[in-house]
This record gives sequence, C-alpha cells and structure tokens, in this order.
Amino acid sequence: MAVYFDHRIEAPENSAVPSHLMWHSTLPVLAVASSSPASGGSVDLYLQQGEHVESCHVERPHQPTVLRWHPIKPVLAVGWENGEVALLIHPSGDQTVLPSSHTAHITLLEWSTSGSRLVTGDQTGALAVWKLDARGRLLGNHLVKHEYNKPLTCCIFRPASPGDDVAMLARASVSGDESALDMFSWKGAPLKMGPQEGLAFYVSTADGKVHVVDEHCKTSTLLSVEGSIKKLFYFEKREVFAMITDTLMLSQYKLRPEGGAQEVMKVKLSSKAGQNIDIIWTEDSFLITATGEQTIRLLDLERDANYVLSLDETLGFEKGEMINCVSYCAAKEILAAGTSHGHIAMWKMVMQPSSSRLDTKALWKLQTPTEIEGNVTQLQWGSSQNLLAANNSQTVLILCEHVMSAHYNQQVAAVQLTPTQLSISHFTTGVHLALQSDMHIKGVCVSKDSVTVWNGKLVNVYELSGTVLRSTGSFSCDSQVVAVHDENLYTVEPNRVQIRTPQGTVKQLLTFSKAEGNPVLLSVCQSYLVVGTDTAHIRVFDLSRRDAKAHCSAKNLADQIPNLGALRSVRCNANGSQVSILISQVNGRPDHKVYFYDVEMDTVTHFDFFTGRPSSGVFQPEESDKQKFQGAEFSGRCPVSHFWDESEPRLFVCETVPISSEISSKTCLDMVDVSVVTLFCTQEHGLLLQDCFPKPSGLQALLALDVPYYYFSCKPGEKDPGSTEASSPSQQSQPTGEAPGQFSHMVSRRALRDFVGLEGCEKATRDAMLNFSFYLTIGDMDEAFKSIKLIKSKAVWENMARMCVKTRHLDVARVCLGNMGIARAAKAVKEAEAEPEPEAQVAMLAIQLNMLEDAEKLYKSCQRHDLLNALYQASGQWPQALETAESHDRIHLRTTYYNYAKYLESMGDKTMALAYYEKSDTHMVEVPRMLQDDTSSLEIYVNKMKDRNIYKWWAQYLESQSDMETALQFYERAQDFLSLVRVHCYMGNIQEASQIANDTGDRAASYHLARHYEGHDDIKQAVHFYTRAQAYNNAIRLCKENGLDDQLMNLALLSNPEDMMEAACYYEEKGTHMDRAVALYHKAGYVSKALELAFATEQFSALQLIAEDLNENCDPALLARCSEFFIKHSQYEKAVELLVAAKKYNQALELCLAQNLTITEDLAERMTVTDSKDLSEDARKELLEQIADCCMRQGSYHLATKKYTQAGNKLKAMRALLKSGDTEKIVFFANVSRQKELFIMAANYLQSLDWRKNPEILKTIIGFYTKGKAPDLLAGFYEVCAQVEIDEYQDYEKALDALMEAFKCLSKAKDTSGGQQEGRLADLQHKISLIKKFVHIRRLYPDDTDEAVQLCEALLEEPELDPAVRIGDAFGFLVEHHCQQGNFQTAYQKLEELQKLLPSQNVRYYISQVSLDALQREMGVPLGRSDHRPSLKEDDEVEEELNVS
Repeated sequence: MAVYFDHRIEAPENSAVPSHLMWHSTLPVLAVASSSPASGGSVDLYLQQGEHVESCHVERPHQPTVLRWHPIKPVLAVGWENGEVALLIHPSGDQTVLPSSHTAHITLLEWSTSGSRLVTGDQTGALAVWKLDARGRLLGNHLVKHEYNKPLTCCIFRPASPGDDVAMLARASVSGDESALDMFSWKGAPLKMGPQEGLAFYVSTADGKVHVVDEHCKTSTLLSVEGSIKKLFYFEKREVFAMITDTLMLSQYKLRPEGGAQEVMKVKLSSKAGQNIDIIWTEDSFLITATGEQTIRLLDLERDANYVLSLDETLGFEKGEMINCVSYCAAKEILAAGTSHGHIAMWKMVMQPSSSRLDTKALWKLQTPTEIEGNVTQLQWGSSQNLLAANNSQTVLILCEHVMSAHYNQQVAAVQLTPTQLSISHFTTGVHLALQSDMHIKGVCVSKDSVTVWNGKLVNVYELSGTVLRSTGSFSCDSQVVAVHDENLYTVEPNRVQIRTPQGTVKQLLTFSKAEGNPVLLSVCQSYLVVGTDTAHIRVFDLSRRDAKAHCSAKNLADQIPNLGALRSVRCNANGSQVSILISQVNGRPDHKVYFYDVEMDTVTHFDFFTGRPSSGVFQPEESDKQKFQGAEFSGRCPVSHFWDESEPRLFVCETVPISSEISSKTCLDMVDVSVVTLFCTQEHGLLLQDCFPKPSGLQALLALDVPYYYFSCKPGEKDPGSTEASSPSQQSQPTGEAPGQFSHMVSRRALRDFVGLEGCEKATRDAMLNFSFYLTIGDMDEAFKSIKLIKSKAVWENMARMCVKTRHLDVARVCLGNMGIARAAKAVKEAEAEPEPEAQVAMLAIQLNMLEDAEKLYKSCQRHDLLNALYQASGQWPQALETAESHDRIHLRTTYYNYAKYLESMGDKTMALAYYEKSDTHMVEVPRMLQDDTSSLEIYVNKMKDRNIYKWWAQYLESQSDMETALQFYERAQDFLSLVRVHCYMGNIQEASQIANDTGDRAASYHLARHYEGHDDIKQAVHFYTRAQAYNNAIRLCKENGLDDQLMNLALLSNPEDMMEAACYYEEKGTHMDRAVALYHKAGYVSKALELAFATEQFSALQLIAEDLNENCDPALLARCSEFFIKHSQYEKAVELLVAAKKYNQALELCLAQNLTITEDLAERMTVTDSKDLSEDARKELLEQIADCCMRQGSYHLATKKYTQAGNKLKAMRALLKSGDTEKIVFFANVSRQKELFIMAANYLQSLDWRKNPEILKTIIGFYTKGKAPDLLAGFYEVCAQVEIDEYQDYEKALDALMEAFKCLSKAKDTSGGQQEGRLADLQHKISLIKKFVHIRRLYPDDTDEAVQLCEALLEEPELDPAVRIGDAFGFLVEHHCQQGNFQTAYQKLEELQKLLPSQNVRYYISQVSLDALQREMGVPLGRSDHRPSLKEDDEVEEELNVS
C-alpha cells in the first residue's frame, strides 16, 4: 500500500502559467515551460522535490512551443514561436542557440534514440537535421534542410534493424562456442554489427502526408491520408506503422522492404466533439485516449481488445468529473489520469493468475485517488524514479510514491491513510483517532502514550491522552529513521545515534566508528534498541536504565553472511538475546533467508525460505513427517517483513512471498500470495516452525506480533470479515471532524492458532499455552504436560486439542480429550489409529473437534478420498461428496448415490431421490418401497420404467391384491413365464398354460405344468413337460412306474449317467431289451459292465460299438478278451489296436506280420514304448527294430528310418533311407549322424545320381568321402571324374587335375590290401605321365608343329597308352595335322591305321567333320557322318564300379 507525496515546484516570482512539462528519461529533472501573452515565456528546471535550478532559467519575449530532452545527456532542446531553437545544459545552465534555420513557429523537436541527431521543424514546413557529438554538443551547421510547404505535425525515428548482439557473441566465444568465435575471425561470415541507432525517420504534415527521410537525409513521400496527422507511432512487435488524424481515424500500415506502405487496418476512434484530446501510445501496445469525458478508452493492438475505464464515486471521485489527460508508467504498469476536479486517478494493470500475457486480457484495478488543487491539464511520468508531474493550470506538482507508514507498540497502532493523515487505534481502550499533520509523513512511531511522525527534515511528537492528541514537541532533524522508547527519541546522523527528548534536546550520543559505518536502521523491542549501519554492522543497546548501555559489541555481518550487499531490516527480541536481519544481496535482489544473530553466543544462523529449512546444525536431527509436510508449504519463498513478539522472546514471525515476486517493499503485497510464518527461536533448539498460514484476504500487511494476536493493517475500503476487535462499538469514540468513518478499522488483529477461543485469558494461562506450544514443537511431551497440569478450564483443553490437529500430536490430543471428558471423541480417535496414514488419524481428531476444514485438507493431503467422501456425507456437503465420488472415489460411487437418495427421501424430495436410486442401481427395490403408499405414482413409475424386474414386482403386488387379469398382463410384459403358467393353472386355464410352456420352452414353466399334470394323473403330458423342463429323472420315474419302456430309453439317453445306469438296471432286471441295457451301460461309462453283458448275451454289434471307445486306460484283460473276439471274427485291424492298447506289442506286431497289415505312422507311434516300466531298454530297442523291419518289408522306408533311429541303429536307418531315394533326407541324416560309415554310404549313393550336371552333389560327394576318412574311395571317385572328362569332353587338362588329386588322396590312404595300393599308385603315376605328355604335345603344337607331331608319333609307341590317352585322340591329332598341312594321303593312311587298331569303334568320332569332308573330297573315298560317341569298354565299367565300391 502506497501514497503519493506532492511537492509544489518552487517557481520564480512573477512566473507565468505553466504550459509544457517534460521529464528527463533517466535523471530526476523536470523541465517546465511557462508562457504569458503579455510578457513572453520562460523555461525552468526543477529537481525531485520541486527545487528550482536557478542556473537553468531561460527567458524570452516569445512563447515556448516545444520541449525535448536528450535521451541520455542532461541537454534540453527548446523551441520558440519565433523559430529559435536553443539547447540548455543542466546543471551549468549553458545555452547553445542553433544557427538560424527557421523563421516560424517551431512545431517539431525530436532526438534520435542515442541523441546523435536532432530534427527541428516549423509551421511553414521547413525541416532541418542537426548532428551532435557524444556529449550532446552541436557539430556545425545543419546536415540538410527540406521544405515541405505545410505545417509539420509529428516525427518519429525508425528503430534500427537488428544486428548481431556483439556482447552475447563475445560471451559465447569465451564459453567455447566455435561458431560464435568464427564470427569474430576471417573464417566466418562478416559480423553484422547493425547501426547503433536508427537514423531514418518519418515526418508528417498537416495535409495528411507522411514523408520518410533515410540515413543519408534523402526524403521521399511514403503515404497520404485524409485530414491532418496528430500522432505517429511504430508497433515493433508487428512491424506496423500507425497514425491518428485530427478526426481520430486510426490507420495501420505494413512497411514494404522495397519502400512504400500497405494499409492493413483502418478504424474510427470514438470521441466527444469539441473536446481537448490526449492520446498516448505505450510500449505494451496500448493506445490510450482521453477525450474530456468521464471515461478513458484503451485499445490493445496486440491482443485486439478494448477497455473502457471509468471513475468510481465510492472511492472519492465526484459526479460529473471529467478526465482531461493521461500518462502511463510502463515500469509500474500504472495508468494515471488527471481530472477536472483536481483528482489524479490511477489504474493498476494486473494479469489473471496462472496465465500468460499473450492469451489473457489485462485487468485494470482503480486505486484510491490522489488529490491536488485545480483542474489537472497535463500529466507526465518520468525519470528512473518514476515520478509523476501534474499541471493544474496554476502551478506544477511533482508526485513521489511513498510506502504508507504503519507501526504498532504497546497496544497502540498507527496506519497512514494519506500523505498527511494517520489512523490511530488504541486496543486497550478501544479508541480510534485520526491525526492530521501539516507535513508529509514519511515515518511514524507510537508508544502507549505518544505518537511521533517525521518527514526526514522535521519531527513532530504528539501526546496520546484518552481521546485527545496534543502536540508536545517539534524539532528539525534530518534523520530518515526515528525510534521511540518511553520519553526518549532516537534519531540518526553520520556515525552516531542521538537520544533526544520529545522537544529535540540531545541527551546522549551513541557513537559509531568509521569502520562500523553510519546508522541507517533502528528498531526498539521492550527495553532494547538494535542499530544497523550502512557497512552491515549491528549493535544492541540496553535502554532499561537512565542511560543507554551497549548490550554487546558491534557485529560485522559481512564476515558471517556471504554475498551481503546491504541490510534491509533489523529487529531484536524482547530480552535482547536475538537479532533478526533481512538483507539485500550484492546484486540488489532481496535474500531469501532470514538471519538470526545470537548476542550471547555471538553466532549467526539463518532460516532459508527457498528450501523451507533452517541452517544446518540448528534443526533437530530427527525431522518428523509433520515438519517435512509443513516445510513444503512455505518453500520457494522470500521474506519481506519480520517481527518479534512484544513480550515473548522466543516467538518470531515474518511475511513471505513467492520467489518469483521478489519484491522488497510492501507496495504490491496485496497482489501476491503472502504467507505468515511463525518460528520459535532458542539457543538450545535453534529454529523451529510453529505455524504457517496464508495472509487473510482484506488485510494489507503484518504490523506486529503481540500474544495472543497478530496485528495487520487493512486495505482501504475493504472490510475484514474475520477481524477480532478489541472492544464493542459503544466503546469506540471518534473526535468530530477528525476522521471519516471508514478510517475506524485500519488495523485488524487475528488470534494465534494456539489462542483461538482464549483471546481473553489471563497471563498465567497465556504463558502456559506458549510453553505448551513450544515443548510440543520440540517434541518434549513431559515438559509440555508439566506446563499445563494446573489448567482446569475445558476451553483451554479444547484449544490445546485443536493445537494438536495443527501439530499432529495424537498422544497429547488423547490427554486433552480425556480432560475435556468427551468419551465419544476419544473412542473415535482410538479407532482411527487403525488407518495407515497419520493424516487420516489426525483428521478424525479434527472432525471430533468440529474442525471440518482442517479434516478436509488432511484427507486431501493423504489422498484418502473415501474418508473425505464419508466426511462430506456426514456433514451434509452432498455436492462435494458427489464430486469426490465421481472424480476420485469411484469405488463408492453407487453407495454415495444411494446415501444421497436416502437423504433426499428423508427431506421429502422423492423426485430427486428416485433419480439417484436409479443411479445407484437400487431402484428395483427402493423405489417401490418408497412409493408403496402412493399407488398411482408407483403405477406411473412402473409403466414409465419399462423394466422387467419392476414389471414382475408390480405383477406380484397385483396378484397379492387378487387382480389376476392385470397381474397376467404385467407378468407377460416381464416375460415371467413361470408366473404366467402358475396363475393360469391356478385359474384353471390349462390349455393356455400348455401353450405358453410349449411356445416359450421355459423350463421352470414346463416343470410347474408337468407337476400339475402329474397331480391330475395325466402321465403322458407330465412326461412331455418334464422332458421340456429337462427334468429327466422325473420323466424316467414316471416311465418306469407306468411301463413306458420305449420313452424310457430316449429319456435315459438325454439324461445324466446316473439316470442311464438306473434305466439300464431296469432293463437288465426286466430281462428284455438287453441291447438297450448294454447301450445304456456303455453310454453311462460302465464299459466293463456293458462288455460283460454283451459277451453274456452275445451282442456282437454292441461289442463293436463298445470297442471303439476302448483305450489304454481300460482293463488289459478286457482289452485282450476283446482282441481275441475280433481275431476270431477276422477283424484284424481292430484286434491290433486293442492289443496295442493292452500293451501287448509283440503280439500286435506278429498279427501285423501274419496278416500282412500295414503299420501306419500312428500305430507305430503307439507301439513305440517310452515308459521304461513297461519294457527294458534292450527289449524296447528290439521291438523298435522289429517294427522297422516290418516297415521295410511293406516299403515304408521313412517310417523304418525313424524307428531304426529310435532304436539307435543308424546304419540300418541309413540303408532304409537309401532305399527311399530321398536325397535331401539322406544328406541331412548323414550330416546329423556324423558317422564315417554313413558318410561313405551317402557318398556312394550320391555317385549313382547325375552328379556331372549338379556341382552341389559333386561337392557333397567329395565332402562326405573326406568326412568319412576314405581317401582310397575318394581317389577312385577322382579317377572316375578324370575318365568322364576324357570320354565326354576330351578335356585332358581337367582329367590331369583330377588324377593328380586322386594320387594325393591315394598317397594318404593306409595300405590294407597287402601291396595292391602300391600297384594302384604306380598305375596312377603312369597314367599321369602319359596324359602330361599328350597335354604337352597339344600345347606345343601351335609353337613347334613338327616337334609336336614327332612327340605324338613317339607317344603312340608307348606301351599301355590306352586308356590313359585314348589311341583315337592321338591318331585324331595326327590326322587333323596332316589335313591342315594338305597331306591328305598320309592323313588317310593314319585313319586306316586307326581303323585297324579300333575295329569295333567308329573312328570318325575322333576327327573333326571339316577334316573328314576334306579327306573325302581329296581322296574320293566316301566317309559317312557319325555323331554317336564310342561306347566304353566293358572292363572300364568294371574298374569304375570297383573304384566306387
């Protein structure tokens, strides 16, 4: 809460009426232009409190027209009506007159953003641009001058285009950002510094044109509108250029990059014709207009929102008061408006909680007005201190914001209402007084019989006597702070504190050394004074004697507190043992800790409101759940004020706000979430939380703590509904004419948590309660009980029980409840201990003490929504109960609906009760019960619901009333066929009942009808309906009793096994229909009985049916008997199955062999024994081999393979697989088995395939022989491969390679043939040598033909040439050679020689067709064609077969 002090400017004598105001943007300097038609005009500068700067007085015989401050330097540009422009420098008063460039009324003065350019313009349209240096001094003549020939109206500089932030790039470079570093070096892109300020500007003229002047001072026309332009502004967020004309037409334009502008919006602003118009544009995108009406209009261009702000007469504004002018302070977000009746209205802009500025509308809260005299015509906020200047047409007033002063001491409280008025409340007598001072009050200090006020220059002391305030002293003093104790006043001056009388006489000086600094803070509590200095030293003085004595030596807090900037506030407790300190950090931000200086121990501790914990080593080592829970409530906060109790030295209280607020003054405490935190502070136990609660609404700020009350100042104009007044209204007095009635309640007091209901208790009880609370907080139960053992009052015990709810001490609460004598509450609390959550246990205590809000919070904190729901129901809070059940406690939702319906029924609201009975799904029972006395309503409900259950209930009710016809209708609607049949039988409508039973097939109805027929001896119908009802035992019973054997069989088959057994016994005893007896025994599961009966009666067909159901679980003897029966009747397959089931596998196998039965895979699996109990392992393998042998005989090779494998005989398994010819499985089985014999067998098999065309088979054969370690066989295979290459393709090179491999393999083989291997190796070596020669001959032929021919001739002489080299190939080589050489005679001789050597072969095969044709043509001998290959010799085939095997 703040007030505004108004300082009238100290204007020179004979000064004219002020006409223009202009604040410097940063310095607290105000320029005021005054004008008089007779004497001309003047310009003066004034300081913060209106002091005139005499050196800066400028006077001319002309009127001043425009004032503009340099944006940075203390240089004021002044334009006069004769065209003169002068620069006035503060504080020297030096003047610089710009060279004559204008001859008419100056209408335009505008500085660039950094002040390096000044634009001047006049009434004739002349515009000049001037350049100034960094100190604001003019540099030469104007840069350029343009003539627009129309009066110039407005000018704005265009913002500079954004460039790279050099400072930010530098920080990034230092932190290691390579891309930022590159921008400073040649490697990166050139750094776009951007201009330091925008030098281009826009200027408007009275004919509606806007011209743009660029950085080089070249001008061009941008756009044109109708009417004279009164206002230009630039909306940076949207990059929109806007203007307002004299007709209040608002136009918005988008500037194109290439030049020119495009209109995006045009709107007419509402106004009252003929009135003075004040329009301002704010950086927050608000366009604010005051048009001489009772309202202000705001247009939010960013959010497209409109606001209309009006004055509120309840706050002190008058009817018909007009608003003349407006000004907006962006730093404070306050809009000020001057009125025609001398009021300054202020609206504070506030945003709705938990929402961003972008998506919500701003709310404007009207504050209490500030009064000045006259008609306010001009307002302007300015300087870094946010001062407000107001022109009331006679003089100028400077308004400075000041936090309203307030003080409490010894049951007296004073609160400042206006700059000169105080409200004083005396709580002992209940008197309220108003003090009107003749000075601006900057501080107030009260005691039980005095009030002291001061303004920093003057101190006034008033004596408080009954209902009268009398001035007892007044003296000049420059002290900014004053403290009072008894008859002494304490003021400060450099390096000392003065102790004065009320008249100002200095009685004593308390001096401070230079190191200790200057005293700036004073605070008195009881008889102790604490002093804080500007060097962060504190000293405590004892005031209890005649002279003040030092209580402790000076303490330098800077040594104890890191990052300390300055002291904000110091307070000491009632016995001077503790001092609490609030500080500002070095960066100026308030610290979120409260520091405590222990005078005796000379130690500094703290409580950190950011973490919600005290400094380490202060708290108790064991921290309870309660303390953790409460600590979470005030963490993340910052203290703003603090107080010690007036008489209790352990009790400390402070106000805290969220860290995000970070306010150091109390100006905005009503805007944020303020919490009041109370602590116990002692040497032994340190800092202990006693209580924490939010500041009640309607209260402004905490004033003091004086047990049993907290004292708060109230917000003006707001009533405090929860206040506790000191006395009744009859005791309060109000001096006539001294204060309005609204000032009577500016201070409110609230009882401490532990003293609610005990506000008027005596001192002994108060001390006992404080001790109890303290010991309870530290957890010392013994001392807590000792402190209250003498208390007899039930009210005190109840209050302590309430305290236990807050502190969560159930053990103490039980004692309190016992002393209160409330057995019911004690029992409930005892039972609540079964709950696992401590909060739920405490909540039950709160309920018993009627603290329902606390119980609700506790249940919510531990998330026991079921108990919370029960609490709401028990307390009649049904909307909350329903909401809780629907949102969190859905398991009890229907129960809640039901209980609410019961409640509504008890309240007589049957309609709503009916709806909730339906929601709880209990309407079937509850609604008929509720409406049973209102038959007509019940009938309407039944017909409306269309529910079968309700129809049935209603039909039963009608039946009980003997209204059978209507009952039948409702039974039919309910589809209750049993009841329909029952009523029809009762009424004798048997045919109708039979039809219903037959049509619906309802079993209950059919059973009832069957009983009815049986009762009337209609056996046939009874059996029929018993069958329909599936009551087969009753039907069977009737059939047996009445000899209905045919129906009996069918019914027995439909019924259960017991009934089947009973019917079979019936047939067996009767001796007839034995086949039926066998079938029923079989169907009932008595197979042995069925078989015995079937054998006894030779029921062979039945035996076959029974045998189908026989399995291994049956009696083996029975199975054997059945198998014999089937063998006898040549049904061998069935007999085999039964033998297998009986586990007589050998017999089954013998039968298969004897009768040549095919063994299927299923049968083979069933004969494969897996359980070693039935057969030994050897017997099992023998059985498997027999099965496999049988499968081999019948050609089931795969099955035989499987069984051989299961028997462990892989060799036979492979032979079976080889017979199957399944190559893929043979290869797979060989690879899986990994046995040499199997690999060799598989390889031998694969040789029988066409391995010449399939390379994979060839590789597999080689691989298998290798794995089988049979190099001799592999060598034989290579020999075969070589022979194939020679015979098929005449490829001796490949044949040579194959023989070489064969030689290698055979060399590795062991000689097991008694010397035959050496012969094979020699033979192989001979073949290789012959083939090598032939291959050499072929290769030599192209190079040396004759040599090759001679070698071939010599080769033919070799003994045993064939089969290594076929004779035909050697002769063919010679024939081909002679044909090519033209020696056809020789060629023909060689051909004949070959024919003689191979008489049985077609020798033409070895010679090419071309050579044969040439021979035939030259020799004239017919030679036939032949494409047939010569057949292999018989001995070759034998050799190959021998090699392979």
